[in-house]
Amino acid sequence: MITSKSLAIGLIIGVLLGAAIGVYVAPSIFGTSTQIESLNAQIKSLQTTISQKDSQIAALQGKILSGEIKLGGLLPLSGDLASYGQNSKAAVELAVSEVNDFLNKTGAGWRFKLMVEDTQTSATTCLAKVTSLYSQGVKLFVGPQASGELKGIKAYCDANKLLVISQSSTSPALSIADDFIYRFCPDDNIQGPAIARMMYDSGVRYVIPVYRADAWGDGLKDATKAVFEKLGGHFLEGVRYSVEPTPATFTVEASSLASKVSSAVSQYGANKVGVLIIAFEEATRFFLDAREHSVLWNVKWFGSDGTVQLDAMAKEASVAEFAVAVKFPNTIYAPTVSAKYEKVRLYCNNTLGRMPDAYVYAAYDSVWVLALCLLQVNKYDTEAIRAVLPTVAQNYFGASGWVVLNAAGDRAQADYDIWAIQFKDGKYEWVYAGTWIATSDSIRWAVAL
Repeated sequence: MITSKSLAIGLIIGVLLGAAIGVYVAPSIFGTSTQIESLNAQIKSLQTTISQKDSQIAALQGKILSGEIKLGGLLPLSGDLASYGQNSKAAVELAVSEVNDFLNKTGAGWRFKLMVEDTQTSATTCLAKVTSLYSQGVKLFVGPQASGELKGIKAYCDANKLLVISQSSTSPALSIADDFIYRFCPDDNIQGPAIARMMYDSGVRYVIPVYRADAWGDGLKDATKAVFEKLGGHFLEGVRYSVEPTPATFTVEASSLASKVSSAVSQYGANKVGVLIIAFEEATRFFLDAREHSVLWNVKWFGSDGTVQLDAMAKEASVAEFAVAVKFPNTIYAPTVSAKYEKVRLYCNNTLGRMPDAYVYAAYDSVWVLALCLLQVNKYDTEAIRAVLPTVAQNYFGASGWVVLNAAGDRAQADYDIWAIQFKDGKYEWVYAGTWIATSDSIRWAVAL
């Protein structure tokens, strides 16, 4: 970029060079040989200055964004969060397309090159994918989806100054300030109270948790337990199951749960006992095994953002039947409905043939915020981007609404929508059931469960 300062220097040099040339042409008019030698010395000095300025300009131009700017997508296109990963991929692709069109229209000299890798909902695989993408020059990432995946790559990303924006990791254990990890969703210290209120208001006082043995499962269970017990409820011993590898069936776990529920029901009554399942897509398999125990049909079940709107749960008739019988409301943070929201929702729905989860809007916004940061700093420098990202995000209204982050780089606050499976018009489908309002710790129900 040639600045006005550089142009002024060039004009001065031009004047002096013109004077020197005049001396050579007409020494009798413009000066003596001594004066000529002095001007020669000035010319050499100016030539050195020109060379230095050229080098500085070349160095500056090397830092200015140009060409393809690599953006990594860490998405679980297979594994226990496959449908969520596929949803996010569609939203990210839409955002990249729009950003590149915007950059083209504004005459920017760079474009995003999206490089998506399947993390397989595995912390080990996710780390391998990050390492591979970094070796190809990628320093900016959208994803991963799961907190277990994010935990697995955090140390590597921080050490190498790789900037990551997760659209859906919610473990409170990863709420850490001054790192290179951002999360455009609230952590489970906000979701926990929503689930606790939902369970308590349903009349349940004794909860038996079934949860994944990972950062997310442990964190959400603990966050919910703390608030539920403050309300006057009790968490009983639950069933914690391994996730790498996730069991192909859950006959042992379902049998153990049935035994615990049976004992609790005999002491407190079925209407006071509930099951909280903190799972991903494996919940579908768990429900198939849970169906075999009659006592598990007689208590209320509750889910979370790991199971909400899972397409497989509504399409598998046996699973959906069980979900309707046990009520099974699920929470997920509530994006702000707007024209941008509707555009992304319709695109994902038309692309995938299903209702997208709420995290697709945060995935879409992650791309736009990174693009705006790059336009601000005009260099592929993650430390420079990190310095402006919170401010850029705060002034951006996206598909998920205003992106206001807390000191740890996570979304600062949110209400939570509640969804449940119901039988409507001859088929099972997810329906909006209500919203938990954070400011009042209350639920505005839309349908009766």
